[in-house]
Formats: sequence, structure tokens, C-alpha cells
Amino acid sequence: MNSETPEPAPVRPSIVFEQPLNERMRSFLRLEFLYQQATYHNDTPTSWSSRAAVSSLLEILAITSRGDPRADVLKDLERQMGLLRDFTNRPGVDTARLRSVIVKLSQRRDELQASSSAAMSKLRESEFLAAIKHRSAIPGGTCEFDLPDYYHWLNLPGATRQADFNNWISSLRPLCESVSDLLWITRENARARTEVAIGGTFQIVFERDTPVQLLRITLPGDTALFPEISGSHHRCSIRFLSWIDAQNRPSQAGFDVPFILTCCT
Repeated sequence: MNSETPEPAPVRPSIVFEQPLNERMRSFLRLEFLYQQATYHNDTPTSWSSRAAVSSLLEILAITSRGDPRADVLKDLERQMGLLRDFTNRPGVDTARLRSVIVKLSQRRDELQASSSAAMSKLRESEFLAAIKHRSAIPGGTCEFDLPDYYHWLNLPGATRQADFNNWISSLRPLCESVSDLLWITRENARARTEVAIGGTFQIVFERDTPVQLLRITLPGDTALFPEISGSHHRCSIRFLSWIDAQNRPSQAGFDVPFILTCCT
């Protein structure tokens, strides 16, 4: 008989679902997601990963071509630094940590100011990338017979492809990393609280004087539930659904659901 005590199953990390409540936050989250995806795939030297990295890069370019995201991010960096400086002399504040955050944001601002919008425009005008973008709108349009030059590039040594990609992403990196830092501050400044969705539903009405930008819902990693969120910066409705499998539609949870809610302003 085996008398050894079985090892406990590993605890799965919590799952955080985020819902942006304005267009700025929606764009920021998309940029963060695409930048993480692009850099992740570029670190893997296979042709399939290079395809995924280039696809993410083209989507970043599409988002940054709308409006003036560089000016918006610079304005937000200045705003956050001003808010953080107001906390410097308050009692109970870790001034050393606070100053390190301000210094980091200041560095991001300087890097973004130093970055040339012309470099970003040059990237958008690249005939090589423009051809890939154009053919990507067609299902299977980036096959080797459609884009032989792209296929040739994909068969170059991995180090060569990574170097090319790093050159392309370099003009976008100051913007994307600034966005990541701004999102980090937005998440860190908020306080989480435990709530219960009675019968699987929960309603939130926000205070008009303190607009909420981002809603975060945290659930245990082993849960079979996920939230469906609808609403705006005035009010939100959360409905918890039970995952069955990929062949069946989720069903409404008919029981009370405890969760952690974080409203980020």
C-alpha cells in the first residue's frame, strides 16, 4: 500500500476580466494587447510566429492611424505625473516608491517626445508592409503565391526576421510602453472590493463626479463562470454565465456569485 500523501493540485491563478468604459480606455487596452502579442511572437524564431508578430504590428498601425494617439498619451502622462506629485507630501505615503514611479513616467514622456512621428509615417508607407496589409483582407491572401517576397522574408534566418521586426516596432515602442505604464497606474490606483451577484446578476451605478474608466472583475481560476458586461460610464450591468463547452451555448447562472470588483477611475 502506498502511504505517501498525494500532492495537492496546483492552484490556478485568478482570472481578471476587464471592461473599458470609454473610447480612450478601449484603444489603450487594444494597444497593450497587440503590443504584448507582437513582442511575444517575435521572441519565437519560427516563420509562423513572425507571421503573427507582423499581423499584430499592422493592427497597431491601424489603431494609431486614427486621431493623434501620441498627443493623447503625452497629455495623460502629464496628468498622471501631476496627480502623483500631489501625493508626495501626504502622510503615510511611500515617497521613495512614488518618486520612482514619477521618474519612470517622466522618462516615458521624454522618450515619446523624442520619438519622431515621421518615423511612424515612414512605417505606414512601407511598400512591403502595405502589401501584406492589403492582402491580409483576403482570406488566405498572404500565401506564398500571393506574396512571394513576404514568403522569401519568412524563410530568412530567424535572427534576421527578428532584427527587421525590432526595427519596425522601434518607432511604436515609446507609445506602446507609455500606454502600458498608464494602464498599470490606472489598475494599481483602484481599490478592490468583494461583491455578490444575486442570482447571477449585478447592477452598478457610478458617481457622476468620479467617472470610472475601467471595470475589473476577478474570479477564481478554477471557476466555470465568466461575466458578460454591458453599459457605459454611467451604469453597468453584469451577468454571470456558466461555461459548458465549445459546442453548447453558455447558460445564465441562477445562483449567487461572489466576485471581486475593481472600479478604476
